[in-house]
Amino acid sequence: MLKSYLVKTPKLVQRIFPKRVWAFPSKKKTVYLTFDDGPIPEVTPWVISQLKKYKAQATFFCIGDNVGKHPEVFKTIISEGHKVGNHTFHHVNGKKTALGNYVEDVIKAEKMMTRVSSKFEIAYQTPSTSHQSPVAKLFRPPYGRLNGKQAQSLRDLGYNIIMWDVLSADFDQQISEEKCLQNVLKNIQPGSIVIFHDSLKAKKNLRYALPKVLEYCDSQNWKCAAIDNNLF
Repeated sequence: MLKSYLVKTPKLVQRIFPKRVWAFPSKKKTVYLTFDDGPIPEVTPWVISQLKKYKAQATFFCIGDNVGKHPEVFKTIISEGHKVGNHTFHHVNGKKTALGNYVEDVIKAEKMMTRVSSKFEIAYQTPSTSHQSPVAKLFRPPYGRLNGKQAQSLRDLGYNIIMWDVLSADFDQQISEEKCLQNVLKNIQPGSIVIFHDSLKAKKNLRYALPKVLEYCDSQNWKCAAIDNNLF
């Protein structure tokens, strides 16, 4: 597999795309763990159980098709107080998809998540918010690929586009579990947005790295928080 990714997003890239969210201010001792490609029963419930051990909150960027197939798993994410964002319905590649089709796929995912979450009538509350929808106006492009017109169209729909500054590369089955862990530990800092995947491809590396990352954050007295619209 050709490794065409960067573990730490360079500041230059962040400056080129300033309207996309790469990290948050580091004043507070807070980090933001995110999980893409779920929910699936083989991985997502385990992720939630690990987060719960450390009283950690996270953001799950869900594929709409998976939400429809596994509504109970989606329900568990919400009931545990985590946030969910949009990762398109079919995990589409922005560079290979026409503007209209891309936006349509995002809207389809939003409708699915809203419909499924409304069935459970679960109110997500934090000390600073009450009765806020768990389906936040957050979007992460699959593969990190999104052109300017697609990005602007989604912003026009009210979405904040959430990228990352630390990539675990848990999806890369050619790297070792320890390499996946070090990708995070060597780069994470207060304000970081870290990307993991609750997917079958990432399962082996994720199961090794995530508990150790959570333990490390706990040892640093860093809070693991979910991303919500109040941050913008």
